[in-house]
Amino acid sequence: MKTVGRLGRLDFLEQRKNTRQMTRRKGELTPAGIDRGWPHQIAVAAELSLGKLGEQQYEFCKPLMRCTRGHSVMFEDKGYNVHCFATKAGAEAFMAQFGGEWFNPAERGKGAHWNKWYKGSAGSKAARNP
Repeated sequence: MKTVGRLGRLDFLEQRKNTRQMTRRKGELTPAGIDRGWPHQIAVAAELSLGKLGEQQYEFCKPLMRCTRGHSVMFEDKGYNVHCFATKAGAEAFMAQFGGEWFNPAERGKGAHWNKWYKGSAGSKAARNP
């Protein structure tokens, strides 16, 4: 059996296998964690979250218990920023002020299609698998 440096081949393979298991950054919110903690989500067209409007949204959301980390999705070649709120009242207040529409996390793409929004397809697996 060949050896690699001072380690045996099996030791090298075991060490390499252990380094692949760490895929998340420590302390970072996962998408599932955001969906659990901030289940009320509003999708706003990305161009409506830029510049001064984006600053106004940030200031408006300070008392509304919005998640510090949101996400973005694409639907029919149009980008949306998703704002996640802990309370339904906060999400409704945001929507009344800036517009947007309700976003169901079950309609977000999986795997390689993580940034796609399959609007209206919650519960339909066939619609999510292109």
